[in-house]
Amino acid sequence: MRRQPFTSRRIGVIAVGLALAGGAVACGPKSGDAKADDGRPQRGGTLYVLNNQAQEDFDPARLYTSGGGNVPSLVYRTLTTRNRANGAAGAKVVPDLATDTGEPSRNATVWTYHLKDGLTYEDGTPITTADIKYDIERSFAPELSGGAPYLRDWLVGAADYQGPYKDPKGLTAIETPDAKTIVFHLDKPEGEFPLLATQTAFAPVPKARDTGTRYAEHPVSSGPYKVVSNENNGEHLVLKRNPNWSPATDDQRKAYPDTIDVRSGLDQAVINQRLAAGVGKDADAVTTDTNLGPAELARITGDKNLASRVGTGHFGYTDYIAFNPKVKPFDDIRVREAIAYAVNRTTVINAQGGSSLNDPATTFLPAQASFGYTPYDPFPAGATGDPAKARELLAQAGHPNGLTVTLTHETTKGDEQGPEVATAVQEALKLAGITVKLDGEEHNAYGDKIRDVTTEPGFFLTGWGADWPSGGPFLGPIFDGRQIVKDGDNFNNAQLNDPSVNNEIDAINKITDLKAAAARWGALDKRIGGQALTVPLYHPVYKRLFGKNIRNVVISDWTGVLDISQAAVK
Repeated sequence: MRRQPFTSRRIGVIAVGLALAGGAVACGPKSGDAKADDGRPQRGGTLYVLNNQAQEDFDPARLYTSGGGNVPSLVYRTLTTRNRANGAAGAKVVPDLATDTGEPSRNATVWTYHLKDGLTYEDGTPITTADIKYDIERSFAPELSGGAPYLRDWLVGAADYQGPYKDPKGLTAIETPDAKTIVFHLDKPEGEFPLLATQTAFAPVPKARDTGTRYAEHPVSSGPYKVVSNENNGEHLVLKRNPNWSPATDDQRKAYPDTIDVRSGLDQAVINQRLAAGVGKDADAVTTDTNLGPAELARITGDKNLASRVGTGHFGYTDYIAFNPKVKPFDDIRVREAIAYAVNRTTVINAQGGSSLNDPATTFLPAQASFGYTPYDPFPAGATGDPAKARELLAQAGHPNGLTVTLTHETTKGDEQGPEVATAVQEALKLAGITVKLDGEEHNAYGDKIRDVTTEPGFFLTGWGADWPSGGPFLGPIFDGRQIVKDGDNFNNAQLNDPSVNNEIDAINKITDLKAAAARWGALDKRIGGQALTVPLYHPVYKRLFGKNIRNVVISDWTGVLDISQAAVK
């Protein structure tokens, strides 16, 4: 699924990080304290989260989050989870409710998990594998739609299942031979199943406590916090300690604060102003969805104290030019190559706020080891493009006097597929003899147009992010010919259906050694990159403020987000 975490100001929801080499940080004493402490995180207090967008549909069956999400994973534990560590170590999958990351069969079509001892809900009742099976089945119910779609495709016989409310017999592809064992039977090998098992659909929900579409209001917690208030569908969430959560069964969540108070619907400029000022409760606040813009970042950079509270994060995301080779002249690889050489990544990045907020990209996969990142540049044109090489290729393609093409983009100013980036591409291609006409579309109309194979333009801006840090959910939806959708949302923009690529995807999916799989994904990325089906432009960088009393800032390469489960406020 295309992950589109950005607002019109290019202020992402997905990533926050720490711009310090060591990762974790300890800030000074709370304002008003008479004496300083040693900076170590301490238990107690309230952590405030100031957000623009609400945490809607707070039901584990409906949530679609990377690694179980930030706020959701405080309430919902899953079979596996992301490792709560800085940098690359945080891109690893680790056990959560389960004793390990899963026991695969030889061909990775059967996955078995066993629960840890001593797992209980907020009311002290034991968590069972039947509860996990039940929540997965709930995620198939039409009235609880919205979660990750993989299991409908992966589980044997699950394609037409309508959930337990219509079919209480459940999914035969999931077996629970006893209260602590759960077995999944898959249609095809999936070596990355442990990564999928971090999604909240793999959280337990006791059937007796299920209230259907109202479950989000008062869910039963398996994590360190329970929901005491959920106003206006996630606009204001208040979480308090779950007295029956035991750190002896959970080595991932530190749960330092007594209370987590999440308020949304706030203007993004106001959020940054409040975090910068740090008055009262705002000193104990963070944001999980508001980035600093170029102007704000410039002001903060000149303030040493504020600069020390700016986090830098990288979520696995790539903004790129997409081609539809079924549309002339993009059916000619030399035209696509010419555009790849002509693009000036420096002006594109400047149009999006500069190099502090973007890293130039020549690979489709993000520049992180967990994705299988393999450095390459099939059309080396330097930082500012090579218009002479582009003209040479155009001449070879039969366009010695240049050509005219149309670039489709969004009309939303500041958007990563918006007019600023489109204009930067237009100006760069002009130097190569390519006249670019701009076709701007309103956000919703734009998405409908580029995802429909009957209306998809030949040349447009788009982006892709990962559901988990691996090459699989990055390359599969974009380049696997069997994932071309003719009657719905299609993301294989090039409509590539190369049997050798499809076969390699299948071969990698059988690998349960994720490090070995990553190397294969990187090699496949390089191989596909040579076909000039996309022109990678940049990988976004996220800059965010956190309150002056926030301690133990931990950022991973999985989500790039300041991990609330690790943060302390005094």
